[in-house]
Amino acid sequence: MKRDAKNLLIATICLLLLLGLGAFAAVRQANRKVGGVIVSVSNEFNNFFIGQREVTGLLTRQGRDRLEGSAPSDIDLKALEARLKAHSFVKEAQVYRDLAGNLHADVRQSRPIARLVHADSRQDSYLDADGRRLPLSSLFTARVVPISRTGGVPLAASFFQDSSGTRYLKFLRYIDEKPFWRAQVAEIFVAPNGKISFTQQVGDQRVEFGFPDNISEKFAKLMVFYRQIPPVLGWDTYHRVNVEFKDQIICE
Repeated sequence: MKRDAKNLLIATICLLLLLGLGAFAAVRQANRKVGGVIVSVSNEFNNFFIGQREVTGLLTRQGRDRLEGSAPSDIDLKALEARLKAHSFVKEAQVYRDLAGNLHADVRQSRPIARLVHADSRQDSYLDADGRRLPLSSLFTARVVPISRTGGVPLAASFFQDSSGTRYLKFLRYIDEKPFWRAQVAEIFVAPNGKISFTQQVGDQRVEFGFPDNISEKFAKLMVFYRQIPPVLGWDTYHRVNVEFKDQIICE
């Protein structure tokens, strides 16, 4: 009994010491001034719309707010995150401090999947995978498929966000997610009646896709055309390929 009581007392003392050391470290950490600013920009899709210099500029208001050497009480991490997220090309941002007192800013970029084409190219913009409009950038030009409405009326990003427009966004996502079609589809057109057609990087045929439904099935039919017709008859035999009707491929 005495031995158990002694062991319990020793364990209690050790626990109190650990809690005390933890509290001391926490207080010391809370009062430690900011050391360096470490910026990490995720570049999983080889986009270069925003870099470390731009992120640092946002955090410091272009150098007007000095972060290094600041007291923790003077740093509002949530406000810094909100400042980063307000940038068009920032999809996600996290700002935090490490045990050494350094300030970390981890940024994930927004990813364009199409370019909304206007008659005046200076008014062009990008569309991201969530259907949000992104401005053009002087830092980087994304190699994404251009899309426009036939008849001269430009497409707005809001077109892709209503209940019917999300089908077109799904169509663009499908192309973006398939390396072959991302490389092959050259330019997309949306007719006034809503039907889609597109030109190709290889081949002179204009593909009439119809409405953005049964997307994978229609692209599978187009792949059948690629594999069976041009190798036998040549790429210049037909100038129009229609895959909008079920179980049919119409070539003219």
